[in-house]
Amino acid sequence: MKKIIIQMAALVLLVASAGCTLLKFSVGDELQPLTERVIAGSGRDKVLLIDLSGFISSQESDPLFGGKKKPGLPARVREELDRARKDRSVKALVLRINSPGGSVTASDVLYHEIKAFKRDTGVKVLAHIMDLGTSGAYYAALAADKITAQPTSVTGSIGVIMFRLDATGLMQKIGLQTVEISSGERKGMGSPFRALLPEEKALFQNLIDSLQDRFVNIVVEERSLAPEAVKKLADGRVFTSREAQVAGLVDGIGYIDDAVEQAKKLANLERASVVTYFRPGEYRDNVYSMNLINIDMNALAEAGPHFLYVWWP
Repeated sequence: MKKIIIQMAALVLLVASAGCTLLKFSVGDELQPLTERVIAGSGRDKVLLIDLSGFISSQESDPLFGGKKKPGLPARVREELDRARKDRSVKALVLRINSPGGSVTASDVLYHEIKAFKRDTGVKVLAHIMDLGTSGAYYAALAADKITAQPTSVTGSIGVIMFRLDATGLMQKIGLQTVEISSGERKGMGSPFRALLPEEKALFQNLIDSLQDRFVNIVVEERSLAPEAVKKLADGRVFTSREAQVAGLVDGIGYIDDAVEQAKKLANLERASVVTYFRPGEYRDNVYSMNLINIDMNALAEAGPHFLYVWWP
């Protein structure tokens, strides 16, 4: 009870500072099941709209006002795809993307899940990039039958990066040192408490090169591009939507309404309802209502190096 009172007091302060802004939230402990809502069009056949937004990670996020943690993006997308599998009226899927990418594994899981959904259902999938669809987000988009982008989208950043915290300078300043006792000379490589040796850096580089090769090979396969052409594009640079189209990374340029119409054409639909899944308390009224996945970025500060398909300048 005390926890709920504190949450309500925080809400009152937030509303007071926001003027007349209306906020909807839930302080309950139970995560509510997904609910379907028609946000555009009409008809028995359905075009499902799913968001791939925010930092791509399997990490659960902490809600602002307590309650149960929200599932990470791969878990949410799998939940939505499983619901769509049971609905034979879903004939097309639009992935609305607004993400810089994220962890290598979570990005690969999204790609795998979308490919499996296509294989299991025969549903046509179109990925549409909004503001940002780079690195791991573009990796996931490669599972779609077609990729389109807004006129102002940024995409690309095909590559891998590893972040490693180096605390050796700070420890020297405050007079601390660590003693490493391990079963092998490479067991502690990447530790933030000692310098990275050249041979250890080479081992990490081999890992990154292997993950990069996987990314490049998927672009080659899914976009039907020559390997050498993709390697030239895969130096981490980003592209405007027009540059991406010329390079063969996206199929078309337009707006989200255009993407819905293109998805209907892929599925040979004349009429269809555009639907989305949401939980009680989430605002889902039209094709621009986005489901923002709140990922705890503190996960990147946890122990160990992080291998990422992400554009993070």
